[in-house]
Amino acid sequence: MTRPVRVAIVGAGPAGIYAADALLKSEVCQDPGVSIDLFERMPAPFGLIRYGVAPDHPRIKGIVKALHQVLDKPQIRLFGNVSYPHDIGLDDLRSFYDAVIFSTGAEADRALDIPGIELDGSYGAAEFVSWYDGHPEVPRTWPLTAEKVAVLGVGNVALDVARVLAKTADELLPTEIPDNVYQGLKQNKALEVHVFGRRGPAQAKFSPMELRELDHSPNIEVIVNPEDIEYDEGSITTRRENKQANMVAQTLENWAIRDIGDRPHKLFLHFFESPVEILGEDGKVTALRTERTELDGTGNVRGTGQFTDWDMQSVYRAVGYYSEELTKLPFDVTSGTVPHEAGRVIAGDEHMASVYVTGWIKRGPIGLIGHTKGDANETVACVLEDRAAGRLPEPAAPAPEAVEAFLQDRGVRYTTWEGWHKLDAHEQALGAAQGRERIKVVEREGMLDASGA
Repeated sequence: MTRPVRVAIVGAGPAGIYAADALLKSEVCQDPGVSIDLFERMPAPFGLIRYGVAPDHPRIKGIVKALHQVLDKPQIRLFGNVSYPHDIGLDDLRSFYDAVIFSTGAEADRALDIPGIELDGSYGAAEFVSWYDGHPEVPRTWPLTAEKVAVLGVGNVALDVARVLAKTADELLPTEIPDNVYQGLKQNKALEVHVFGRRGPAQAKFSPMELRELDHSPNIEVIVNPEDIEYDEGSITTRRENKQANMVAQTLENWAIRDIGDRPHKLFLHFFESPVEILGEDGKVTALRTERTELDGTGNVRGTGQFTDWDMQSVYRAVGYYSEELTKLPFDVTSGTVPHEAGRVIAGDEHMASVYVTGWIKRGPIGLIGHTKGDANETVACVLEDRAAGRLPEPAAPAPEAVEAFLQDRGVRYTTWEGWHKLDAHEQALGAAQGRERIKVVEREGMLDASGA
């Protein structure tokens, strides 16, 4: 093969960009070269960094700078506002590329099967995150009328949701939140936010830094019940072997023994409370019922038969993300992932020639953003191994311009990397006019116009 190896990556979040970076760092990039096209459903790249990270976490958004350096490389093109399979399907991609890597991530909420989950006032955390992050495909308003709010889950997404609900709108104004989100948060009635975990402090999945940040707000009083500070042998082993788990437990212990202060908004962290039902009247949430649990010696818990009804007007479930099924690819509905072997997609008992996965669609929505690098390296190694062994079918139309002609013939109004720079500058200019770093454009049409699509 004298031409560059052509690779399509579907999904331009961190997982997809890390895969592109791994290709650029491979020997194949030197000879015969690589030519990479990233396809992204949104008009802008960066996936969950743009639409899944809380706006008051600019430190994490700093990862964008590193991703910029990858996308700036001349071997890479971005096709934004291109939807799989509506705008381009698997057969189309295989006709243009030697290999296709899917890195579509996970945006939906994992289901929680308890009675009352369908009540008005019961929400998925992912929906709320999409709203406050200005996702173009969700409503522009959010009902924030509840004075007492429950958040189910003890991961970083639960912390994000709880923190945004407990902060004031003016605290979040210096961030990149769009005007509709600021106006919505100004109407927020929440005075108490209660986070519920089924297990104990040693099993919490918070990052230590994220947890400590809760206490930095002048408006949030973080409260931990001393009775929830409990460990068994399994918990002690976890603390001894996991530095982060130990740091989280230490922080929670310190909060449990201090006096409760007078900050106006209360944020309670509850452990050993397993949600069993959301109660309602007239179709609306009125309470959350939990069962008290106890440690069983291994770090797991069992129910005690002791139930509590907590007065709540809304409930947010932050029990994990879930990936959407991809047309023409196999899908495991239990794990919410595409069956694979080291990144090679498996249909039945065979590898699907030239089709690969990386990121959360590959391993499930666990781990931090940086963990997707290892995924990408493994998947790209398989692509290169298959190419060396002659297992990649020759595409019918590998010329780079063939894809552009295809999208233009389809009437797809796509954005480019140059277009992202225009949108980026536009959002920064909107922010500068108000003394802020950026104001995010929400509407898809507005993003396309600013990108010069």
